[in-house]
Amino acid sequence: MTDPGPAESWIPPGAQVRLNKHARFLSKNVLMGGSPSRVLTLTHRADKLLADAGLTVTDDLSKRLAEQLTETGIADPVPETLPGQDTTQITVVVPTYQRSLQLKRLLSSVKFCLPNSPVIVVDDASGSESKGIVQQAEAHGARYILLEQNSGPGEARNAGLAEISTEFVLFVDTDVVLQKDGIDLLLRHFADPRLAAAAPRVLSLPGYGGGWITDYEGARSSLDHGPDAGLVRPHSPLSWISTTCLLMRTQAARIGFSPGMRVAEDVDLVWRLHSTEWRVRYEPSSTVYHEHRSTAQEWFTRKFIYGTGAADLAQRHGNLVAPAVLAPWAGAVLICVAVQRRWSLTAAAVLTGWAYTSMVWKLRSLSLARQQRLLLASRLISFGLLTAAGQGVALTVRHWIPGVVVGSLFSKRARRLLLLSTAIDTAWEYVRLKPEMSLAKFAAARRLDDLAYSLGVWKSALCSGSPRTALRTLAPTRPMCRR
Repeated sequence: MTDPGPAESWIPPGAQVRLNKHARFLSKNVLMGGSPSRVLTLTHRADKLLADAGLTVTDDLSKRLAEQLTETGIADPVPETLPGQDTTQITVVVPTYQRSLQLKRLLSSVKFCLPNSPVIVVDDASGSESKGIVQQAEAHGARYILLEQNSGPGEARNAGLAEISTEFVLFVDTDVVLQKDGIDLLLRHFADPRLAAAAPRVLSLPGYGGGWITDYEGARSSLDHGPDAGLVRPHSPLSWISTTCLLMRTQAARIGFSPGMRVAEDVDLVWRLHSTEWRVRYEPSSTVYHEHRSTAQEWFTRKFIYGTGAADLAQRHGNLVAPAVLAPWAGAVLICVAVQRRWSLTAAAVLTGWAYTSMVWKLRSLSLARQQRLLLASRLISFGLLTAAGQGVALTVRHWIPGVVVGSLFSKRARRLLLLSTAIDTAWEYVRLKPEMSLAKFAAARRLDDLAYSLGVWKSALCSGSPRTALRTLAPTRPMCRR
């Protein structure tokens, strides 16, 4: 495996960093964020630098603070303020299996956005459609490589990677359309010498398709990680990114996609990069368009296929595949509430009180007045409860839905849990996403989305002989308290 080497000071003067969505001030000079969570107590000067939820690097103090915040994932660089880099040092690698018409559209956008970048098209044994792929590659000045047997997109990307000599490689799928200046924004992030990869936001292709499937995918595609930038790390708000469009440092990309993985090879790649201390970043100010599946059968099948990668990931990465990250006390509170017994609320209150007392004790090392520590502990415990509740709802309606549905046939409590979780999840997502479709259609699509993915997870778990894949949960690392 490649290694990024020792950490380097890299943020240049004039660069800006911005606190991300998940960072929050718990008091005037106490900041929490990052993954795993950290609690930082800021000096008076550092607190003033962050008065506007961001800072500009002007001196040694601001530089050190900016680097600490970006290293921990509490803040993100503003790419427009980083130095530009040479796009001719990007080789575009396109894995393709059939789909010559989509390839034509993609290569036209590559020619427009990266006119001086070499392009390699890797044909993953497309059979009779290989002729059309050759024609499109030649028409757009791309190099053509034909694989003798179909091996999946990961190994097709590896074949293209073996042929490049530029400093950067852009992996992009045929159903993508690049946007002007989007790749340039991603490239600016590579001023960080430890950055292995950067991904743009993947949006629905305008004017394509129609109907409730397209409307739902436009609001909640699996490939769209939302409007908030951040580091990509296991068990974080951004735990993976898709290789639908991914810009990589070639040195880091030499780690390669795992042979034999046809599903979840992108998740596996990100987690292996993280294990060797490379950084991966998501940058939503850079966007590309994607042709989502528009028929119900294709869409449901694709969601199911996504789920089937869980068992393979579990075998390779263990508990990193866990669908929830719960502190033991929060998990116990969820269980108490879910069983719906007379003693449930009392037990949940006792557990919460114990967690609060423990948190106050852990915060004693901070240079805060007693009243501030009590308030800080209450905010941390409240945040933990809300996070646990959200994950509990997600587990009920997604990963564990087959078992919950079966249980609801025999238990009133299971039915109440299912109905309440479904209502909360649907209402929350509908309000948050504001999709251009009715609540009824969104609710139906949301449940089918979760069902398809869950069936894929359970199929892969049972076929691999490891049903624990679908049941894993994991307690997070304790919050770190630092000055």
